Amino acid sequence: MRGVFVDANGSLADIFERQNRAGDPAVRVNRNADIASDQIPALLDGAEIVVIDHTSLPTDIARRCNGLKHVVFLGTGARSYMNPEELAELGIAVHLIKGYGDTAVAECAIALMWAAARGVAKMDREMRVGNWLREDGMQLTGKTLGLIGFGGIAAEAARIALGSGMKVIAWNRSPKQFAGVEFVSLDALLAQSDVVSLHLLLNDETRGFLSRERINAMKPGVILVNTARAAMVDEAAMIEALKSGHIRHAGLDVFNTEPLPANHPLTKIPNVTLSAHSAFRTPEASENLIHAAWEHCRRIAKG
Repeated sequence: MRGVFVDANGSLADIFERQNRAGDPAVRVNRNADIASDQIPALLDGAEIVVIDHTSLPTDIARRCNGLKHVVFLGTGARSYMNPEELAELGIAVHLIKGYGDTAVAECAIALMWAAARGVAKMDREMRVGNWLREDGMQLTGKTLGLIGFGGIAAEAARIALGSGMKVIAWNRSPKQFAGVEFVSLDALLAQSDVVSLHLLLNDETRGFLSRERINAMKPGVILVNTARAAMVDEAAMIEALKSGHIRHAGLDVFNTEPLPANHPLTKIPNVTLSAHSAFRTPEASENLIHAAWEHCRRIAKG
């Protein structure tokens, strides 16, 4: 059984090759991370396994991948890059990797929260052009952090926030318990939270989850943090709320169009802090990610 890691950047390629063990299935690494989707069939050349980091695999392209039976997607958000149900109808199974970067993503969410509360990015921008900008920030000790969705990342964010003296409340679709966290209704969370952080998986039910109505129901002056998926938020409504001040500041790591275009409205609003979909990017998370990818490949090869 053969496989191809089709879009490996330099660091992931190095880790993938280093973690290769004797007896592993043959998985070739393509070190060109900027491939187009229509290049995938030729790159696979009949291989049964494709490892994908960030390249879309449309169903019509998958049909051209003769022999393909397994997609190992490096993360949980495969739906942003492919349609798992349609691939299943072609006999192609999609394997996800969960939990590899929970701490990394949670730390990024907390960092965006603190940067938003104190206006760090705005002051940095102004000082670089000679303006000595001094504004009052929001003190977060004693404030309420509301977590929408409560998986591994949210649990890590809760741990950090509780340790910094914040009150943490959460809403989850299924019952959960976590020491120090109060689970409340979504309406209560939106009304009470000084900071709202999104931690849901993107699917048909969560697409557009933070609608205009729900944004309007948020506490005036709220900080919004999104390290999950941009499609869960009504972008136009969020921008309006940022301009009006209803949302004090947004810390965003994910966008509907990536890379974010230079002239995008979010680049022109002062009360946003932007990071380039990098919440999961730490050496520790990358090691965990590639280890899990190899485990998928080994399990698949063993049948």
